[in-house]
Amino acid sequence: MTQSIIIVGAGLSGLTLAYYLKNSVADITIIEASDRLGGRIHTVKGKLDTPLELGATWLSDMHSELITLLGELNLRKYPQFSGGISLFQTKSFEPSQQFYVPESEQPSYRIVGGSQAIIDTLAKEVSNSKIILNHSVISVIESGDKLSVLTDTGSQFKADKVVFCIPPQLASTISYSPSLPKAFQELLPGVQTWMMGAIKFVVEYKVPFWRNKGYSGMLYSHAGLIVEMYDHTNFEEEKFGFTGFLNGSAGIYDQQVRRELVIKQLVTLFGEEALPATDYQDKIWTDRFISAGNQMITHPHQNNGHPDLLKAYMNGKLHFCGTETSISHGGYMEGAVVSARNKALELAPAKAV
Repeated sequence: MTQSIIIVGAGLSGLTLAYYLKNSVADITIIEASDRLGGRIHTVKGKLDTPLELGATWLSDMHSELITLLGELNLRKYPQFSGGISLFQTKSFEPSQQFYVPESEQPSYRIVGGSQAIIDTLAKEVSNSKIILNHSVISVIESGDKLSVLTDTGSQFKADKVVFCIPPQLASTISYSPSLPKAFQELLPGVQTWMMGAIKFVVEYKVPFWRNKGYSGMLYSHAGLIVEMYDHTNFEEEKFGFTGFLNGSAGIYDQQVRRELVIKQLVTLFGEEALPATDYQDKIWTDRFISAGNQMITHPHQNNGHPDLLKAYMNGKLHFCGTETSISHGGYMEGAVVSARNKALELAPAKAV
């Protein structure tokens, strides 16, 4: 008898899990709290149609499971541009220092068309699954041999198994009946959610004036709102921009002020050609779809891949997946794919993947 599965979360891990299970599970329902697919992958289009990354962007040759998945989906990767002069700002009143980054044997890559391409392609591959947006799960109740999932809209769904593919901190806010083990409930809020609190920005330009001047577009700074930045030219080298991260204190400003301060810093670095940006966008990764409040974190990737995250609960019917559950590459796109693959093999070992 074919089992029914509810996947909570339509980010990379949730959609990849559905993709790996599509030939072995006839009834898959994906429930997503937000109004879009992708989770921490979030590619937006600039005014000139440039794919701009507000979320997960880079991968490397170490990310073998992700690269394999890209190949299966007929998606391509390309190296992050780093040729030319890179900049380091130590103090606001001193000129920026210049340095060159040697060509790496293991470069960073980006996905052709933007990271959202993998999300969009996975969504097409699992089109037989039911995908429900704008529904936040508020409780899971064990009822005989089934689990009932209730959402904030008043909807109720039932399945043989439920897999949470969301940050464990968010899973800690959900009501479970019967209750999960106390030690596990105490663990969930302390599993670091990767990218939480980060402020990612993107700027679009008509021309790559920095490349034309021999700059790589790479910046590290202790002196401005931008603390880290990279060239964001597309694969075809016809659309141009920057992407990077802002100082954590940038969140005290509204977006228009952040834009003004970012452009001002770019003008200081590259001259007046940086003034006419065609688009600026940023994202503070603290909304309710990723965060349930501040976390007490003592070290990076805290509790990622914890053994208790790999166990099943509610008599084997409740499971946890997602990048923070992965023993390897927790927090990254690779971790999301690894966790999905392992969970698919666990749920349908004879048929999945």
